[in-house]
Amino acid sequence: MEQIMNVSVRPLVEYAFRSGSIDLRFRTATTMTEGTRLHQMVQKTYGELDQKEVPFDTMVNYEGISYHIEGRCDGLLMNGDDYMIDEIKSTSLPLSEVNEQTHPVYWAQAKCYGYMAVEKYNLDQITIQLTYIQSESNEIVRFQNTLTASNLQVFMLRMIEKYAPFAKWKRDHMTMRNESCKALSFPFDTYREGQRKLAGSVYKTVQEEATLFAMAPTGIGKTISTLFPVMKAMGEGFGKKLFYLTAKTITRETAQEAFQLMEKKGLHTSSITITARDKICFKEKTICQKDYCEFADGYYDRVNEGMLDLLNNETLITRNVIEHYGRKHRLCPFELSLDLSYTADAVICDYNYLFDPRVSLKRLIDDQKKQTTVLIDEAHNLVDRAREMYSAELMKSPFLELKRAYKKQNPAISLAAAALNRMFIDYRKSTQSGFLVLSEVDEELIIQLDTFVQVSEKELLQQGNDELLLETYFLAQNFIRIAKLYDERFITYIEAGKSEVKIKLFCFDPSKLLQKMRKGHRANVFFSATFSPFSYYQNMLGWKEEDYAVRIPSPFPREHAEVVIAPLSTKYRDRERTLPSLVSLLETVVEAKPGNYLFFFPSYGYMEEVYEAFTTPAEAETIIQKSGMTEEEREAFLNEFTSDRETSLVGFAVVGGIFSEGIDLKGERLTGVVVIGVGLPNFDTERKLMKTYFDQEGKNGFEYTYVYPGMNRVQQAGGRLIRTETDCGLLLLVDNRYLEKRYQQLLPYEWQHYKVLNDPSMLLM
Repeated sequence: MEQIMNVSVRPLVEYAFRSGSIDLRFRTATTMTEGTRLHQMVQKTYGELDQKEVPFDTMVNYEGISYHIEGRCDGLLMNGDDYMIDEIKSTSLPLSEVNEQTHPVYWAQAKCYGYMAVEKYNLDQITIQLTYIQSESNEIVRFQNTLTASNLQVFMLRMIEKYAPFAKWKRDHMTMRNESCKALSFPFDTYREGQRKLAGSVYKTVQEEATLFAMAPTGIGKTISTLFPVMKAMGEGFGKKLFYLTAKTITRETAQEAFQLMEKKGLHTSSITITARDKICFKEKTICQKDYCEFADGYYDRVNEGMLDLLNNETLITRNVIEHYGRKHRLCPFELSLDLSYTADAVICDYNYLFDPRVSLKRLIDDQKKQTTVLIDEAHNLVDRAREMYSAELMKSPFLELKRAYKKQNPAISLAAAALNRMFIDYRKSTQSGFLVLSEVDEELIIQLDTFVQVSEKELLQQGNDELLLETYFLAQNFIRIAKLYDERFITYIEAGKSEVKIKLFCFDPSKLLQKMRKGHRANVFFSATFSPFSYYQNMLGWKEEDYAVRIPSPFPREHAEVVIAPLSTKYRDRERTLPSLVSLLETVVEAKPGNYLFFFPSYGYMEEVYEAFTTPAEAETIIQKSGMTEEEREAFLNEFTSDRETSLVGFAVVGGIFSEGIDLKGERLTGVVVIGVGLPNFDTERKLMKTYFDQEGKNGFEYTYVYPGMNRVQQAGGRLIRTETDCGLLLLVDNRYLEKRYQQLLPYEWQHYKVLNDPSMLLM
């Protein structure tokens, strides 16, 4: 049976002809929209018989594999009876820096189309033309080569020869993957109650190319219940790729463990975890330049060999694996992980790689995207994260500093920065009490920022990386980008002090933008234990009428959690007065039943105040969460919670922080959880503006802005207690607001059998 390998021209030539070093010194890149405009500008000069966007395909046989190669060339031009391939490239470089040999990949791409044109039209030879258009000046330079049919045939075979080792790996891997996916059984002896329903819903969603919102309880095993059906669907031909998106490192590790579990049951697949550049970089400073970093120098000369070595020997591509092969082949580990992410069957990474317009994996071509299923873990976190992604802010001070620094060195930058500095001064004058709210973008500001970006680009291209200029350039560019997304779901606000002025484009409601970013994927699954109330998260995450929804009840007996409400005020104004009572209550909890406890507080300040006043009972120890803990420090914190401790342990932590979700302290590793307060976010400027916005939208602004996000944090923290069918323990909710209807109706069913504790000494009985 003939084996056919489908491959597009672009990835084929990039694999075969990429070379050189990683160099992340300042380089501008035209946007897709700008690139399209420049392409069309050139294509408008074509003659009447010339064609644009011409589809080509061919079949090339090599060592038992038939390569079906397809692509679309920019132009097929006619000069009498002679044909010419025109490949158009936009560039931000001055055309004096572009020569015939600048981009071997571009020539290879054009030659591919030349080969296919010669074959299609039965030609003896054809002219290949590279057309460069400068993105700022619109100047054009062209290079031409005339090649014979035999020249192009030799070129094509040599390119396939370079690609063949990877193609053979891919062929063998895909065969094993699909067969193992079909044969894969659920990696546990039985499904927990609710797991089968969740897995079935996910499978149906992938099969029908839909979107699913799933609320499933903490401890049910959501990770395996979502990954397993996607892999089964992949084996049946429903999709070819998977992204598993998370907000925290610890939940990425849970996904890795799920793949490891499935591999033990026979699954053969490649999964990769992407670690942030700053965390995985081998060097002291993250400077991606060949003259500083040996892992960047010559990276593209070695990457194919390194990738093949890794892919032939590894399937679970974790951070440790990436680092090992990065050192072995002298490859930048971050860039290696990105290159592998386009090849791997499953990619485990942060939300921003797919949802943030500044960071997204832009090389994920449309054909691949259509075959990709996206699983969004702990999706309640995506609401605030999306607000951050789709907001932008600028400060006055960098422009004042640049105005002074470049007065002599580059007057154009100094003048552009001075104009922006003056605008910030005018904003300060127009504010009342240092604050101003607008419902639109200042178009004059965008014009001035655009000027600043253009003059800064020239300086950065010529002189390298001035850190302040570079940072301000990217902030300005992002501000312009977000301004293009601005609509009624945004607000502009200005804060002014004596020496500083801030302007921010703030996205209240990211739902429409999230809808846009998820578009084009085969399927999307948003899942969380705490989509409560469901309607709020559907609204905020971009629910559509055709989307599916499923709610899975908890499989665990709710009597396993002893839920107690202590009606003690923890409101800010009452904290000093109630501090002694709170400390006494917490001490009594540990005294009543020795064991391991997590105490969650609404802020670091409040936590530290109680920690200082807390008198550790005899034979007990305390540990406290610190701001900005490293991964090693986090792991050390959690490792203290062992089931064989001789003394009690009390961990002080912050609700909504790194220890309040995504961690598993099963069995006797955790005896009880205490949540102090109702988790409300800070009453800062942005939250106050959000409240007003939602009120004006006809929603309950206080609940949308404070209560729903706050109670989500509470549910996440409380969910640390019961992780398996046999877990038992105490859940103590400390605040008198838990007895108000507004908060009570948000308590999950599993907590609604609570008792009210008016006398802490009752815990000792």
